[in-house]
Amino acid sequence: MAQRKGNLMGVRADVKVLDATIRDGGLCNNFRFTDEFVTELYKTNIKSGVDYMEFGYKASRDLFNEADFGKWKFCKEEDIRAIVGDNISDMKIAVMADVGRCDYKTDFLPKSESVIDMVRVACYIHQIPAAVEMIEYFHALGYETTCNIMAISQANTNQLEEALAMLGESSVDVIYLVDSYGSLYPENASDLAKTYLEAAEKSGKQVGFHGHNNQNLAFANTIETLSYGVSYLDATAQGMGRGAGNCAMELLLGFLKNPKYNLYSLLTFIEKYMLPLKASGVVWGYDLQYMFTGQLNRHPREAMTFTAEGRSDYCEFYKSLLDNF
Repeated sequence: MAQRKGNLMGVRADVKVLDATIRDGGLCNNFRFTDEFVTELYKTNIKSGVDYMEFGYKASRDLFNEADFGKWKFCKEEDIRAIVGDNISDMKIAVMADVGRCDYKTDFLPKSESVIDMVRVACYIHQIPAAVEMIEYFHALGYETTCNIMAISQANTNQLEEALAMLGESSVDVIYLVDSYGSLYPENASDLAKTYLEAAEKSGKQVGFHGHNNQNLAFANTIETLSYGVSYLDATAQGMGRGAGNCAMELLLGFLKNPKYNLYSLLTFIEKYMLPLKASGVVWGYDLQYMFTGQLNRHPREAMTFTAEGRSDYCEFYKSLLDNF
């Protein structure tokens, strides 16, 4: 039986915190953050001891119209450098590349010419072969890599075992357990984490966790998977992220006992930047419609439409979801 790793008072050297505010939070405002917001978040993350900051997506400019989005949908090298310069800090810079939605062979420089350190390859489980091809390409360019398998709560055991075996043979550094629908509970999140860890340990890889807060469990699931050995932990300022949002960075930094992590700078950033952002009308966070889709283990798109339309007829909405189950 898998043992918990460490204890509530201990510090684990393998733990890495990744801030995904601009990337996952960008899904709430079409990535239209001001340069001041991104610059101040960058400085805040450095002061807070955050290990990685994800700036956004490297999306295809052929598939997505640049006029429809802010610059962090595309994460051009010059735009990142305008914020971080040569990034002389200890914090590393990450971007996400979606299988089938990026032009990875033309849009990435060799690592030696780029300020980006890590590329996170996101895919659904049936896209693992394509993800592995991308991972090998990025590895050859010199980047750290992760594979973020989305919507894992809908994959079957055989699929997952095959996917983890393929990733074990690849050059990927970190395999991410992603609760895209916010449907996991600590009990099954930890069971999945043990499956990932068992596969990863055979090939010397790390495991990460990315949670969504549909059932107010993103933080609980994060620290539960951490307790069994997951070491890369995603979080966002005030939980800002698609739909119900993510694990809140302030909860995670307040929980971790490593003195390198500091809450004060983040609290100041929340006061100065997150509260005005929310007041401006950008919407994210737990609400009943997201609870329903989380409990039913389905994509939150219908709940997001419900939110965008300003509806509050929760009972009717719940019945409609059950009718289409």
